Amino acid sequence: MRPHTLPLVCALGLLAAGSAHAQTGEAIYKDQCARCHGAAGEGTKKAPAPLVGDRSVPQLATVIDRTMPEDDPDKLDAAGSKKVAQYIFDTFYSPQAQARIKPPRVELSHLTIRQYRNAVADVIGSFRFPPKADPTQQGLRGDYFNSRGFQNDKRLIQRTDGEVNFDFKVGAPDGTQPVKVEPSKKDDKKEPPKKDAVPPKKDEPKKEPEKKEPAKFDPHQFSIRWEGSVVAPETGLYEFVVKTDQALRLWVNDNKKPLIDAWVKSGTDTEFRGSLFLLAGRPYPVRLEFSKAKQGVDDSKNKPPPPPKNAFISLHWKRPKGTLEVIPARHLTPVKFPEVAVIESPFPPDDRSLGWERGTSISKEWESATTDGAIEAAAYVLTRLPELAGAQDGAKDRDAKLKAFCLKFAERAFRRPLADDEKKLFIDRQFEGAGTDLDLAVKRVLLFVLKSPRFLYPDAGNLPENYAVAGKLALTLWDSFPDTPLLDAAAKGQLTNRAEVAKQAERMMADPRAKAKLREFLFTWLKLDQSPDLSKDEKRFPGFDAAVTADLRTSLELFLDDVVWNDGDFRKLLLADDLYVNGRLAKFYGINLPPDAGFTKVKFEADKRSGVVTHPYLLAVLAYNAETSPIHRGVFVARGLLGISIRPPKDAFTPLAADLHPKLTTRERVLLQTKPAACAGCHSVMNPLGFALENFDAVGKFRGTENGKPVDAVGSYDTRAGATAKFTGAKELGKFLAASPEVADAFTERLFHHYVKQPVMAYGLTKPDELVKTFSENGYNVRKLVVDIAVTTATVKTPPK
Repeated sequence: MRPHTLPLVCALGLLAAGSAHAQTGEAIYKDQCARCHGAAGEGTKKAPAPLVGDRSVPQLATVIDRTMPEDDPDKLDAAGSKKVAQYIFDTFYSPQAQARIKPPRVELSHLTIRQYRNAVADVIGSFRFPPKADPTQQGLRGDYFNSRGFQNDKRLIQRTDGEVNFDFKVGAPDGTQPVKVEPSKKDDKKEPPKKDAVPPKKDEPKKEPEKKEPAKFDPHQFSIRWEGSVVAPETGLYEFVVKTDQALRLWVNDNKKPLIDAWVKSGTDTEFRGSLFLLAGRPYPVRLEFSKAKQGVDDSKNKPPPPPKNAFISLHWKRPKGTLEVIPARHLTPVKFPEVAVIESPFPPDDRSLGWERGTSISKEWESATTDGAIEAAAYVLTRLPELAGAQDGAKDRDAKLKAFCLKFAERAFRRPLADDEKKLFIDRQFEGAGTDLDLAVKRVLLFVLKSPRFLYPDAGNLPENYAVAGKLALTLWDSFPDTPLLDAAAKGQLTNRAEVAKQAERMMADPRAKAKLREFLFTWLKLDQSPDLSKDEKRFPGFDAAVTADLRTSLELFLDDVVWNDGDFRKLLLADDLYVNGRLAKFYGINLPPDAGFTKVKFEADKRSGVVTHPYLLAVLAYNAETSPIHRGVFVARGLLGISIRPPKDAFTPLAADLHPKLTTRERVLLQTKPAACAGCHSVMNPLGFALENFDAVGKFRGTENGKPVDAVGSYDTRAGATAKFTGAKELGKFLAASPEVADAFTERLFHHYVKQPVMAYGLTKPDELVKTFSENGYNVRKLVVDIAVTTATVKTPPK
């Protein structure tokens, strides 16, 4: 969707006065339009919305010819409509015209909320050293002990568990079951040794000792410790839940203080909860300890053990805007990573008035939030100085090590080496002012650095060129600051040309932070970042419950990751007939899989389905409780895929109730309700796009009939080139969208704004076309488009005004 765009006002007041054949477009506009829309399309009281938008001349002419004026659309003929449309488009309506009137520029911006939190996490994290890990490793490392504690000599099993979800019942982890012990008889006595027993001869060979059987678990008591890391797929508040009837402790992103501590239990609770705010694309250390035993004094040697009791344990989470689920293996790794410093201080929302996050609004609330964030970060560091600075309390070199730590911290935060005068200002003076209190000196440095415009405003000041490139590249790809390899490249002068910058960008794309940012864009693009109401009519759709909707969301996430990171071709997002399903989804949608099957990629109704537009999750989101909604589905295709600006209706409306029109199909009801001329301008675009998806009901199941009538899934779209595309059903719609230059244009521009957070035309009026051209030449590879955007914006020294 292009910047600075608003939809064409449907009620364009064309009061025709005689024939328009002999008039120019300018004359027609001044004579018949300016009184309502203003001399330069700026709007008036009668029609306050400015005449700016993203429709082409043919599309404008069609709207004008069909709908203007409201009371008599036939007053202006097709030729006149085309003339006035051309004048409006060239003079003030189009993005290019708006860019000539008011040239877009790269605005000075502070860090967005996401960038601030990521930057603090990475500046502090640069003092920690994460292990090298195999990205294909999934699950947690499990150590199983034949005791209620965790003594190494009692460990019997070490393995990687994909998920923590076990029901041991009365048995043990290795399958050992309780042994039935027959009660001894009172008169049973040991036989005394026989008197005539012959002692063994001296030269007789010794018997080999009997081989001991491998130790087995005691079903009465055993313990398990799972360790590794959990990877957050999105930013937000996560609720962790452990379900067990035994003792447990759970640590997440804090190796000292448990998030959940039920080691000494009282009562009959079997569900324990704790919440944490996590940043996307980062692994967080996790440790879960479980013990089946009577906690307290071990008196098992003095009393005979009672029959073993049942035991179970499972580790769940509730993701932001998600539902409770066992943490899947793909979000776990057996490698234990360092802690992450996550700033939780609340910030006022970023400005999203142009459709993407921008750090352009400044307020007292924002100023206060940055202060709170700096205080929180300083407190975090001070409690971990021995780890982060290597400076032990009482050590002779503590002063020197803390100064070195502070210098490196400032250089990381400012993304470049400090000049001598800056070292004096930010380091030396703070230590001098603190006297002998070294902790206070460190705190002063941290607060001074994190409140400095050099940190909060990435483009403030004159950064050396290589460091400026490094900073822009990291902000674009990671919403964060440069890592050590990138800063090293800047220091060596290796970011002076596009090829060198591209090499770094390609390296950075393999980082989980880059994957998280791209996933975040796709979630926003497809409205997965919202919390839609997916409840459906239980009588119409039995079995469509919260578990199914959670599985559908996971299914769509897996599909997006698969296409983007394996194939990379954007068009596959609109054409693929693959679907990820597990046993529960397979049962609901009639796919042949075992009930306990994990998520599997299958071909699903290949002759009917086409990429994201037919994914059951989206189809369910874009539908009502019991009926479909061609309007919502059409708006998604128009806005989300074709990039068309569509204004919300002036007044709220309620769709015609199906039970009041039992003989009408959904398509017929929509046409009846949107028939008035005031609706035609927008609904002539939305409705035909949504009608093409009418073969899919409110939960995304295919249907051939509705109310006893064959489903009419014929749709159409008037392209920007002036042609009318016609399609029947979702398969043909998908093919049209995948081949449409409008879809590629809209996707490229939306992706640019998400990554750069600046108007694309601020980098040149032809930049949108250049990016789309490269996108096409690279086979519409999404990852390569991201790299092209990052490299382009990082290497533009002075964006044209």
